[in-house]
This record gives sequence, structure tokens and C-alpha cells, in this order.
Amino acid sequence: MAKIPETLILTRADVEALTDMPAVVDAVASAFAAHAAGRARMPPKVYLDLPEYAGDFRAMPAFFDGAAGVKWVNSHPQNPRRHGLPAVMGVYIYSDPETARPLAILDATWLTAIRTGAAAAVASRALARPEARSLGFVGAGVQSRTMAMAHRVTHPHVTELVFADVRPEAALAMAEAFGGRVGSVEEAAACDIVCTSTPGAEPVVLARMVRPGAHLNAMGADAEGKQELETALTVSARIFVDDPAQAFHSGEVNVPLHHGDLREDQVAGSLGAVLNGQLVARPEAGAITLFDSTGLAVQDLAVARILVARAREQGRGVSLPLVG
Repeated sequence: MAKIPETLILTRADVEALTDMPAVVDAVASAFAAHAAGRARMPPKVYLDLPEYAGDFRAMPAFFDGAAGVKWVNSHPQNPRRHGLPAVMGVYIYSDPETARPLAILDATWLTAIRTGAAAAVASRALARPEARSLGFVGAGVQSRTMAMAHRVTHPHVTELVFADVRPEAALAMAEAFGGRVGSVEEAAACDIVCTSTPGAEPVVLARMVRPGAHLNAMGADAEGKQELETALTVSARIFVDDPAQAFHSGEVNVPLHHGDLREDQVAGSLGAVLNGQLVARPEAGAITLFDSTGLAVQDLAVARILVARAREQGRGVSLPLVG
């Protein structure tokens, strides 16, 4: 029997060291486009609900462009308070689709954070007005950090950053790290581009707070019943989703759809369709655009592939005979 090649193991520290945000942004944009064009295979996200532990697990497999992989990730919002652990943790298995051998196993906690941050920036580049100069963040956790990092790549011309959070110290830390200022939710929501990354249990951004012509990235609602934006704001916006099936079930639009305040045919389409030139982002400058993000398995795969390639180039990580 032939010797089975070893599996590359990449830790959180490895993944962070290997992160090149411009490359991540490009990879995520290509994943959106491939998914919209039907060039990727991505079964629906599988949820394992664990209400007795106030959390859930999600399995996210994907294949495209000769690569395959799956992410096993959780959402346990009470982890920081109860256990001193992150609310979201993950592991990614990157496989050879021809032989099925595991090429790499890597931390997916930071991978998830950077691909989500990149998704928001890709959406802002495609949907926001070109003259946008202010960027507001409602929620100042890890996700806001990677969104700020990614927007530095796509929007270097932004001159004002506003951070709002129920924890003033978190907003201050972000403001100091990125050269912005601490503000109220109203101030952050009044920016040209608004990124929300809150737990999404109840709406925090109201319609009256948002200016005509603004673009919103709703990143926090990732399960049925979650909602960050007031329904009146959502239904008045030109809505783009990452994946209709996922968004209708667990994205920002899921609550308005469930209550009959929004119809599926009122959603303009997918972000990937905009990137592929199939849809117009904003027919008029005064429209409010909304990107509803649930997170795509093809995004994880696209980013995992470049991380593994960079690790091999740099000799980073540890190789083990995992299945040999």
C-alpha cells in the first residue's frame, strides 16, 4: 500500500499569521461569484440545535474549482460569560476531492471572522455609493474588527469611523485600534455604510436612524428568529442576500418573512449576481441597500485554500500522519 501523505495542521496563531486581507477579500468575492453562477456545490447548512446548552453547531460543506472542505462551527453566545470561551469556534477540514484524503485541518475561528469581515467589505464595494466616506459599526466585537480590516482594503477613502456598543470599553478599543471614535447607535447608524454585528435577538437599528442612500451590512442574524434591523427598515431597503435559502430561513429577512411583512419576491437577489453583472445594485442614489449575510461554506473553502497554500509556501504548521 502506498504511503498516505501527511495532513497539515494549522493553529489559530498560524491562521492569523497567514492572513493577508487583500487576498481574503479577493477570495471571498470570487466565491460569491462562483456560487451565483452555479459553479459551486454547497448543500444547505446543517444545524444541530442544543437549547439545553444555549447554543448550536453548524456543518458547512462545499466544493468548487477543484477543492473541497467542511467547517464544523458553533454559536454559543453565553460562552464568554459562562466559560471564558469565544462565542464562536470552529475547525476546518480541507480535503482532496479526488482521493478524499485530508490535506489540512485548521482553526476556523479566525477563518470565520476574516471571511465574514471580507464579505461585508465586498458587499460595501458592490452596493454602497462610490462617494461613501463614513463607516459605522453597531457592535464592537471580533467581527467588527475584521470588517474594519477588510474595509481598509476596499474603502481606503473612508474618513470617518464610528463604533457603538453596549460595552463602552469595547467601542473605545476599536476606535483606538482603527482611528475612529466612539458614538451612539444613532450616530453609527447615520453613516454612509453601516455594519451591524450584534447577537441579533432584537432590532437595534431603527428606520429613523438611517439616511437615504446608505448601505447596510446586517451580519449578526444567523439563526431563525434573530433580527438586528427594524422591520420597517428592512422592507424599505433594496435587499441582497448571500444565499436565498439560508437567508429566508435564518438571515436578517427571516423574521419579516415569517410575519408576512416581506415577501420573498421583494428581495432583489444575491450579492453574487451583482458581482457577475446580472443585477443593478442601486437604480437610484437615494436607495437604501441592504446586504443580508448568513455566511457561505464556499467562502470558508476559498479562504482555507489560500491559507493552506500560503502555509506551504512559508513552511508554516505541523504535518502529521493523521490517517496513515
